[in-house]
Amino acid sequence: MDIIKYDVYRGPNIGVYVSVNDTIGLVPMGFAETKADKLAEYLNIEVMYTAIANTRLIGALSIMNNKGFLLPSTAYQDEYDYLKNETDLEIGVLDTKFNALGNVICANDKGAIVSPALSKENCKVISDVMGVEVLQKKIAGSHLSGVSVKANNTGAVIHPKVEENDMEIIADVLGVKVEQSSINGGVPYVSSGILANNHCIVVGSLTNGSEIMNLTKAFLN
Repeated sequence: MDIIKYDVYRGPNIGVYVSVNDTIGLVPMGFAETKADKLAEYLNIEVMYTAIANTRLIGALSIMNNKGFLLPSTAYQDEYDYLKNETDLEIGVLDTKFNALGNVICANDKGAIVSPALSKENCKVISDVMGVEVLQKKIAGSHLSGVSVKANNTGAVIHPKVEENDMEIIADVLGVKVEQSSINGGVPYVSSGILANNHCIVVGSLTNGSEIMNLTKAFLN
């Protein structure tokens, strides 16, 4: 598994615009074909073009693992229908005012860490659609649990100010080793700058050497 630097729209916040699992990657409408081809090659995926809530913010507004995909209630019906018809994923809609699902949910194929701001009904939908155990937990004192952790099925990185005992709990739920790191030269909200599946890790272009070392410890060792 490699760690590769990449950018989107000339910026390093790749996790805001793109969502991937082991077989597909969802990229915004109009995304450059040459960039999409590179992403497909790195992550060993098929690229699909879509929008979420008529925006390019696919990674910020949705969450995906290898079983399911969750959309916010602001998503359009044609976006839901496209994903339902063109993928093998279980597609669900989360009825919550916290429409940036990528900011409040982190999931791999083993578990999900979810903001305490979401309801118990939301957690049931997450568990059913994604097929995972769900734990509601703040990270580093913040409700932005989703953007503070990034995981695949072999490792995870987490906000650098997380408490040690919280790391142990999160590692148990996700079933992977967890390492503290920032991304893109000091950003603590790691999922904003990482695309991760079980083939490759793609990171924002500003990610520095010490962050690459942390990612290597998390995902490659």
